[in-house]
Amino acid sequence: MKIPSFKYNEKGLNRFFGPLEGRIMEILYEGEDMPIKEVQQKLSDEKPINFNTVMTVLNRLTEKGIVEKKIKGRSSIYNPVLTKEEFLNEQTKWITQGLMDDFGPLAVNHMVDAIESADPELLKVLEARLASKKEEQQNE
Repeated sequence: MKIPSFKYNEKGLNRFFGPLEGRIMEILYEGEDMPIKEVQQKLSDEKPINFNTVMTVLNRLTEKGIVEKKIKGRSSIYNPVLTKEEFLNEQTKWITQGLMDDFGPLAVNHMVDAIESADPELLKVLEARLASKKEEQQNE
């Protein structure tokens, strides 16, 4: 599932979702099989929010294929289709591929600069990954 918009000025899940969607997804990632009422209560710990609003957002996330809905008795139970790690892995793969397709060498240069300034240890991870890729190509 590819999220169609990416917000550069946001942080974390809010780069992919609206603020309420992002908060709801964080809550869903913390637990399993959550009914609307439980999601609403966890959101209301921060700021009171209407049950119908939570239900609408959960249903929209379901329509987008990000959350799955199950009926258990008279309750609708929601959980993410992918784990948070799987979701972020998938989205960063799409973003990175898009950058490489559109900007190639510029993207590579900026990624290396960003890695170095963010965490020098990531440079070692990149070097190991590149060595592994080169070895794979030589063995083909």
